[in-house]
Amino acid sequence: MSKQLNWGVIGAAGINGAVVPAIQASSRGRVVAIASRTLEKARAAADKFAIPTAYGSYEQLLTDESIDAVYIPLPNHLHREWTIRAAEAGKHVLCEKPLALNAQEAQEMVDACAKAGVHLAEAFMYRHQPRWERIKNVIASGEIGELRVMRGAFTFNMAADKGNVRFHADWGGGSLFDIGCYPVSTARFLLGNEPIAASAHALFSPEHDDVDMMLSGILEFPGDVSLTFDCGMWADFRNFFEVVGSDGRIEIPGTFIPNDDDADFVVYSGGQRRVDKEPAVNQYSLQADRFARAVWGEDVPLVPATDAVRNMRALDALLRSAREKTRVTFD
Repeated sequence: MSKQLNWGVIGAAGINGAVVPAIQASSRGRVVAIASRTLEKARAAADKFAIPTAYGSYEQLLTDESIDAVYIPLPNHLHREWTIRAAEAGKHVLCEKPLALNAQEAQEMVDACAKAGVHLAEAFMYRHQPRWERIKNVIASGEIGELRVMRGAFTFNMAADKGNVRFHADWGGGSLFDIGCYPVSTARFLLGNEPIAASAHALFSPEHDDVDMMLSGILEFPGDVSLTFDCGMWADFRNFFEVVGSDGRIEIPGTFIPNDDDADFVVYSGGQRRVDKEPAVNQYSLQADRFARAVWGEDVPLVPATDAVRNMRALDALLRSAREKTRVTFD
């Protein structure tokens, strides 16, 4: 049997329903403990996911010497504190996106983990779907010509749930941080470089603590390539990304949440349409396995921890642009 990474989960968030079973189903990990702010809530989550140990505080979980790594699905404003505390306790950290409330916080988290000698990763699970390597190869081959623009959207409607944690401004709420971070990350992931300017318009809703319920943005990249995207928590569900070149394009349906039965993408080139077949796999399980291999030095991280700092810089600029109604350039 392969060596197993023992995971602890800090928080009983809804996303655990996707992540915890995936870690349990991964080849290199198992969840051995979960903590909540009350023991009752922790025990309920432990029973639900068949986790052996429940703790009534996050601090107790961090003192458990059997735990190698922690998964942090807490609200955004708690990411910095508990990532740093986990690192100081010698635990490797997989933290939900966005990593922090701003780039400065993200850098502090990266520095703390580096100082403690632990692995830190931001939980962008979509990047672990194998189709992305093939998509990068199509782009690199020149099949769709020179890159011109990328276009994406990630929206859903949960505006009626006024008490949701996403609707607390001080907690890092809003659509850009919750789901707009995905197309921003995707563009940077595919291009392998950083934006030089950002512009955005947002619907800031007084009904939802003035968070951005909808946001449309443009990121300018070197070489006159751009990303145009929109994100929102007050619109019909959409989940797609498109890469447009001078001679063709790539459509990626179910970009961030692939279909249950496939993860196919479509290439248009030379007047022809080709479907590249990709199987449906559990990208959360692949994320957990890659994390474990990186911890043990068997593989390199898919991206360095500093990638999260750079993504936060882009998010910071977009949010500033939306609030100040101005184009923001990067140093």
